[in-house]
Amino acid sequence: MGGVNNAKDYIDLMGFGYVNDAGDPVITDSLLQGGIVSVYYLGTLMGCLVGGWIGDKIGRVRTIAFGAAWAIFGATLQCSAQNANWMICARLINGWGTGALNAIVPVWATETAEHTSRGQFIAIEFSLNIFVLFGICWFFPESPRWLAKVGRDEEARYILQRLRGSEGEDAIRAENEYQDIKNVVLHERKAGHSNTYFHMLFGNSGKLHTARRVQLVIWLQIMQEWVGIAGVTVYAPTIFRIAGFSSEKSQWISGLNNIFYMFSTLICVFTLDRIGRRWTLYWGSVGQGIAMFLAGGMAAAGVAATASGNTSAASAYGIAAASFVFVFTFVFGATWLTVPWLYPAEIFPLEVRAKGNAWGVVGWSIGNGWLTLLCPVMFKAISEKTLYIFGIANVLSIPMVYCLYPESNQRTLEEMDLLFAADTPWVWDAERNFERLKLENPDLVAAASRGNSVVDAESGLKRGGSIGNDEKSESL
Repeated sequence: MGGVNNAKDYIDLMGFGYVNDAGDPVITDSLLQGGIVSVYYLGTLMGCLVGGWIGDKIGRVRTIAFGAAWAIFGATLQCSAQNANWMICARLINGWGTGALNAIVPVWATETAEHTSRGQFIAIEFSLNIFVLFGICWFFPESPRWLAKVGRDEEARYILQRLRGSEGEDAIRAENEYQDIKNVVLHERKAGHSNTYFHMLFGNSGKLHTARRVQLVIWLQIMQEWVGIAGVTVYAPTIFRIAGFSSEKSQWISGLNNIFYMFSTLICVFTLDRIGRRWTLYWGSVGQGIAMFLAGGMAAAGVAATASGNTSAASAYGIAAASFVFVFTFVFGATWLTVPWLYPAEIFPLEVRAKGNAWGVVGWSIGNGWLTLLCPVMFKAISEKTLYIFGIANVLSIPMVYCLYPESNQRTLEEMDLLFAADTPWVWDAERNFERLKLENPDLVAAASRGNSVVDAESGLKRGGSIGNDEKSESL
């Protein structure tokens, strides 16, 4: 929507402003402009909850196909919109499809990938176009966990053998993983009454601390938008105009910025599983924060130079401001774009992973909807100082991640329950408790690392200890 928001035909058609004789857009109804953008995220909020639910009913691949088809239908309605009401409805429908995709694709990736390459799988996801995704998803293998859950055991075993290998140690590892899935399926059926969205957020899950994990993924996604990307991608032409560029030049600079953004997403494919989730967020916050503060400062200097009639200085400041916006977008694409989508798909217990990832999309929808609605109002009221707010959000994100978000990199999905078993939300307590549990339960951790089950299907307890609701276990 970044370029469309400032196009003359679109502004005239939607009726929230006009383009003056100099060719600059003049927005007379910033709330309508922001509302058209933000209603899309109301659709994604509803679509993600539906996607998480139907993903457990009809399978991951069919849900991906459904979400892609629905999103294409919504995009078609947007392209043919003739007025604001039509566009609002079209974006709401399009959001439903995108929400379903965002809820289920990361889950499918984590359920088919090994723990050493989950980050690569999610990073590659961001390079896929929805049309391409709809065309190729029919060739994806279905999640072996979902197949086992609905009783299609031989298909689940076959797919695991194709993914992990069918000879020697690979065949043993595939069989161990299959047995783990079967045990978890039995555990899920016994815990099915506690798998609702409501119970995940408000219920008591004992040592699993599911509600805490829900809060973590919601706020990580909200912060992902407030570090500045929602404003930069949707309102980039506005930022470049503030920096002193003409409307036409702002449009093509915005398009060039998006191309840089696209290529930067490939960096995570090679770095995310090497340096981990936390360090990826750290260096992203530092780079993005510096870029936002400097972009805002240069834009302010450009505005002042223009007011004083110093056109050469204004041009230099404008170029500098645009450059720092490019730096911000590039760093974001290499860091904060991927981790908030990967983390929810990693940290939830197996029996609620699809719904847990849907909670992350709820946070993304809230953050995006809230910010895109406010952005035109903020740009109109405080102009380039809006970028300082984004810079402050980046600074605040560093202690937030340091204190509250344990590292999930290179840890098996079975180990996640141990990682979040501490009774406090602090990372240092989680890591200390995790190390203690590894020492007290060496067989349990060894089983997890081999791909064997750490869940006793008969009792629903972890071997060597409990991280569920049973208060009689003494390991924890």
